[in-house]
Amino acid sequence: MEFLKALENGMLVGDGAIGTYLYDKGFTGSFEALNIEDPSAVTSVHREYIKAGANVIQTNTYAANRLKLERYGLENETVEINKQGVRLARKAAGGDAFVLATIGGIRGVQKTDYENDDILSALKEQAKALLSEKPDGLILETFYNYEEVQSAVQMLRKMTDLPIVAQVSLGEVGVLHGGISVTEAFQTLAAQGADVVGLNCRMGPYHILRSLENVPLIEGAYISAYPNASLPDLDDGRFVYQSNPSYFYERGQDLRSQGVRLIGGCCGTTPEHIAELAKAVKGEKPVDTKETVPVEKEVIQASKRTETPSLSEKAKNEVAIVVELDPPKKLATDKFLEGAKQLHDAGADAVTMADNSLASPRIDNMAMGTMVKEKIGARPLIHIACRDRNLIGLQSHLLGMHALGIHDLLAVTGDPTKVGDFPGATSVYDLTSFDLISLIKEMNEGRSFSGKSLGEKTSFSVAGAFNPNVRSLERAVKRLEKKIEAGVDYFMSQPVYGKEQFHEIHEATKHLPVPVYIGIMPLVSARNAEFLHNEVPGIKLTDEIRERMAACGEDRAKAEKEGLDIAKELIDEAMKYFNGIYLITPFLRYEMTVELTRYIKEKASLQKETVKSR
Repeated sequence: MEFLKALENGMLVGDGAIGTYLYDKGFTGSFEALNIEDPSAVTSVHREYIKAGANVIQTNTYAANRLKLERYGLENETVEINKQGVRLARKAAGGDAFVLATIGGIRGVQKTDYENDDILSALKEQAKALLSEKPDGLILETFYNYEEVQSAVQMLRKMTDLPIVAQVSLGEVGVLHGGISVTEAFQTLAAQGADVVGLNCRMGPYHILRSLENVPLIEGAYISAYPNASLPDLDDGRFVYQSNPSYFYERGQDLRSQGVRLIGGCCGTTPEHIAELAKAVKGEKPVDTKETVPVEKEVIQASKRTETPSLSEKAKNEVAIVVELDPPKKLATDKFLEGAKQLHDAGADAVTMADNSLASPRIDNMAMGTMVKEKIGARPLIHIACRDRNLIGLQSHLLGMHALGIHDLLAVTGDPTKVGDFPGATSVYDLTSFDLISLIKEMNEGRSFSGKSLGEKTSFSVAGAFNPNVRSLERAVKRLEKKIEAGVDYFMSQPVYGKEQFHEIHEATKHLPVPVYIGIMPLVSARNAEFLHNEVPGIKLTDEIRERMAACGEDRAKAEKEGLDIAKELIDEAMKYFNGIYLITPFLRYEMTVELTRYIKEKASLQKETVKSR
């Protein structure tokens, strides 16, 4: 407990960045692997920081967990890399500095595909290896995910009595991702067993300082701060930071006045930065009292949604129809708008527009949705794909839709670019569809992805995609359950072409608390049928339907009529089990889905009359 005793009586200076500093020296790949491959390089960095004035150094083990080492084929070296990391730091410290064993967060800004159990197992394996070499304490750093850092602190506290430093990374100034305030995070982590709580990475000294200004001293724990050198810039494809060591002298004094007792540096900092921090705070007494100004709780305005009922509510209680009409690939919009008008007049509850389906560019669906809403009065349901926009673009897109009064969304992953007109284009996939659903629901609480207030709650209703044409329907339904946990309000399925499938899908999904809009897409020709069956992922036709379409030969009118007859038969069967019908218009032939919309409306009306007469 000498480390905590030292913090009780005075300021301690931590070291600076290891990874970015090694990178500047010409090293690449896994920096943690250098513990084994080039130990002298690691020891040299430690000694430079101690010489600069650090009396607390961290082991070179930030990403030395099994999950991150797998990227380099080093997962079987996990234990030795961590053990060696402590040994090298001990050797460099030589009794002149405390050694904290570093454990880095696994989840970044976006959630990974790793399950919580996998993450905790990897962190536990790493911690066991580090603790076996008897460091002076453990430091958790760069944890973006609040649940992950809490779980890590709780687990580590059961494993050891050594001091635990728990540092989180901000989403925005003063808040973590999810809207958790720094004060709340610090108090919770201290209650769960952290001896020091703090902020590191993501931001430079200015924003770290601002984030601590209204944080009181924490009962039972000290405060730490390890800011980046500055905000990063991009130069020839690599992140660079301003060389500003003298600036750290002033900010070091300011951070001390905010209650910080352990102060160091993160990305972009060098021994020069640490030397300035040491000059600023070494020998100074830490503050024992601090006045904070109460933060006025911002009143977040309620949403301004006008559509009622929601598409989810309607499908729970009565027949509801959503019709897809893809935005045009060319600039002429008259036919599209005429189709949307006829569908609206026929009784469609919403006109839904895909987001560059099959990775082929079309007129932006938000633009077309706005035109449909303003010129026709129809309700637009906009698809949002994760493929084309990064996290910044997705949130901006959502803010724009809210501003335009568009509230109904379908969150999808998006077809990969290699299937479309520009196979060389980059697929972004910053978020999965699950993450996108969570982002939308976070905005409905008035918060951005980073946790910052939007000043107003959005009022999005979000649908999830459902592909029932898979080998394991049970596995597909498990995926739906996870989407419901993320916040889905209802589902829209891929087109179904087997009558017997409707009963099977109903039985598999009837326990779900949200409705399913079952997909029906009329066929237009034998070639269309074969293409869908053989080449489009997620669509399978029965042999009977393929034979019926093939029998039409090249007669377009006959094929279209047969396609409509098949669709009506499928609708008859689907309506026995589902209130929600999702019609997909083929090739902008809206006359077909207009006819099917009227057919559904008439059938629903007859069903109502039958019920009344009983």
